[in-house]
Amino acid sequence: MGIFLQPDYKGHPDLLGPCFSFLIEHPNRKPILFDLGVRKDWDVLPSAPKWKELGWTIEVEKDVATILTENGIDVKGGAIETIIWSHHHWDHVGDASTFPGSTGLVVGPGFMEAHTPGYPKRKDSTLMETDFEGRNVREINFEKEGTGSKIGRYNAVDYFGDGSFYLLDTPGHSVGHMCGLARTTADPPTFIFMGGDASHHGGEFRPTEYTPLPKELTPAPPRRRGQGICPGHLLEQVNPHGSSTRPFYYVTSMLSHDKEVADWTIDGLGEFDAHENVLLLLAHDDAVVDPAQFDFYPKPLNDWHEKGIGKKVKWLFLGDFEQAAKAKERGEDAFTWGKYP
Repeated sequence: MGIFLQPDYKGHPDLLGPCFSFLIEHPNRKPILFDLGVRKDWDVLPSAPKWKELGWTIEVEKDVATILTENGIDVKGGAIETIIWSHHHWDHVGDASTFPGSTGLVVGPGFMEAHTPGYPKRKDSTLMETDFEGRNVREINFEKEGTGSKIGRYNAVDYFGDGSFYLLDTPGHSVGHMCGLARTTADPPTFIFMGGDASHHGGEFRPTEYTPLPKELTPAPPRRRGQGICPGHLLEQVNPHGSSTRPFYYVTSMLSHDKEVADWTIDGLGEFDAHENVLLLLAHDDAVVDPAQFDFYPKPLNDWHEKGIGKKVKWLFLGDFEQAAKAKERGEDAFTWGKYP
């Protein structure tokens, strides 16, 4: 955990997370996918021996194509129009070869030059040549396609041309990293922000001056691995800045292609997150993996705002600091700073 995010909090040594894939449906177009998670046969990737050596635990019961097929979507028949990759990392690109050549692939600016060819042509690649074979690949050019459009601080492209789904230029984590912004209702206007790896933990962009740490939450954030803790003054003391308006974590250079740019992108997440009509979901947000709080596929998420899901999940990440808070109560250090910049 410490090599990726700082500081190191007592009782939270590991970076644990799901790998989300989003199915986006349009009334006049075939569905598209934003990210594919991890492929089921991940051990065929050239980096797999390294992950095993590091002791990483990777569990994939079914790939995205199988899940969609089991829920009545004719994947092999070309029911999915396009796959959009937020970026090139193995835990987002899945296995595009499980989709027919008629399913297109969309990537971010600079992606092809930086990350292709795939394996085995490029021995150290995180991609497979089979992902691209016989498939139309489109690289987004935000300057030309977006014609200067911005949403928040990010350059934006109106993907369908009708304001229903946008791609956002969110650099820093990797070359070509993009986020997605889908409109879920028109009146009132609500959106789901698909964060990819622009951030890995809610504590990187919460709290802020726009979204301060609540003085209390009822009930306290539930945890699947222990009891909840009460936010407020105690968590403010756990915060490395002793603040209710500054985030708990910062990203290290180990998790960033360009840390300065990554910090700029993360600050922008906090601006989006301040709007109650935006549900910001990171690709690896372990805190929201709770069926009691959150609707997963095949249930739709369009009614997330009406159901109050945004308010339910916003501060669930605070449960990660349970042991740190208890240490603080005992007069011990809640966290330590590592050596990673």
